[in-house]
Amino acid sequence: MTERLVVIGGDATGMSAASQARRRKAADALEIIAFERGHYTSYSACGIPYWIGGNAEGPQDLIARSPEQHRAHDIDVRLGTEVTEVDTAAGRVRTRDGEGREEWTGYDHLVIATGAVPVRPAVPGIDAPGVHGVQTLDDGEAVLRGLGPEGVRRAVVVGGGYIGVEMAEALLRHGLEVTLVDRAEQPMSTLDPDMGRLVREELEGLGVRVASDAAVREVLTGPDGRVRAVATDDREFPADIVVLGLGVRPSTALARAAGLPLGVHDGLLTDRSMRVRGTERVWAGGDCVEVLNLVSGTLQHIALGTHANKHGRIIGTNIGGGYATFPGVVGTAVSKVCDVELARTGLKESQARAAGLKFVTVVIESDSRAHYYPDAARMTVKMLAERGTGRLLGVQIIGREGAAKRVDVAAVALTAGLTVGQLVDLDLGYAPPFSPVWDPVLVAARKAADAVAADIRKG
Repeated sequence: MTERLVVIGGDATGMSAASQARRRKAADALEIIAFERGHYTSYSACGIPYWIGGNAEGPQDLIARSPEQHRAHDIDVRLGTEVTEVDTAAGRVRTRDGEGREEWTGYDHLVIATGAVPVRPAVPGIDAPGVHGVQTLDDGEAVLRGLGPEGVRRAVVVGGGYIGVEMAEALLRHGLEVTLVDRAEQPMSTLDPDMGRLVREELEGLGVRVASDAAVREVLTGPDGRVRAVATDDREFPADIVVLGLGVRPSTALARAAGLPLGVHDGLLTDRSMRVRGTERVWAGGDCVEVLNLVSGTLQHIALGTHANKHGRIIGTNIGGGYATFPGVVGTAVSKVCDVELARTGLKESQARAAGLKFVTVVIESDSRAHYYPDAARMTVKMLAERGTGRLLGVQIIGREGAAKRVDVAAVALTAGLTVGQLVDLDLGYAPPFSPVWDPVLVAARKAADAVAADIRKG
């Protein structure tokens, strides 16, 4: 008997699940229908700022697999079709296509891969023409159209997170005057404020005007209804285009209406197999779920393509009759603005405190290569270690070429539960073109181990 898999969402998790399930089951054993309300499938949302900034020629460069390619593998992709209701009791979903036609489709397995939506502050004018979120390829095309008309000279980016700083760079590349308005003390609130201050200094050095501790109160419009400025409590920032970089929230309105369990971050709750808790045939993954942080032991919402693709593969394996689980994350992320690289993994100070952990911190500066080797650049590494045990809790890195990917060593150490003393003893590769004799991560680990030992001696 042929079963039916219905997928809601045609990007990373949804199509990875569909593709993996298809590898394990033929079309006569498993019919697969994927509903996508947009115009694309399997694309890199993370690449949108770089496409806008000119590092890719067009949206096609960001697409890993087209609808036609999925259809060639017997996956029925239906674009421009939105799922408007999930009926878990009856095992069916209601859809509406571009012509407004509605119908019900039954399922034996359902994958909810609805992703996330950009945070839009509830302020007057936020929906005015010229205000853009950046989450889908359609959003990217809208931003590029907005940059096209003559007279577009001033851009305001609202929010200083990953998308915010990446879009600041993209807009600089278009020759615009860029202002970044952020309600936090420093940009990149995923870092500690002392490290965020370094990001601010780099942004300002590139010509970005940074306004911190500034919450947006209104988006002002001109006589034509288009955006003309962004207003905070005490000033206005002129703008011909506004980009929202306030982060994202799980897109779980469908799941909430269906009575499925949501966590404190409004993300769907799943077990380790990515099955939605309390259900037998509903699965979820990607930016619409909450995941376990292996360091703090708490649930988090982390919107990253790496996790989304892994979730999809796990879901497809399980639906296809195999067995796979997702253990959790340590919170690793990297980004850049022009030639400045940013990286973090594990917990920052506020997260460690919220988890009830006591810790020591160290901050070091070191070179990316042997100091005498050409193009050696300085980088700053901050490390958190648990008091008493010395367990590594988190690492943050800011520098230039070769800085960001060093965080992967720390991510492995966090996953393995290593102490900073054990991290010091790792046998990392060395040659002058790649690092000093003591790699910057090991220098920080050595200092952290010393700090833990000193803390123990103090009692």
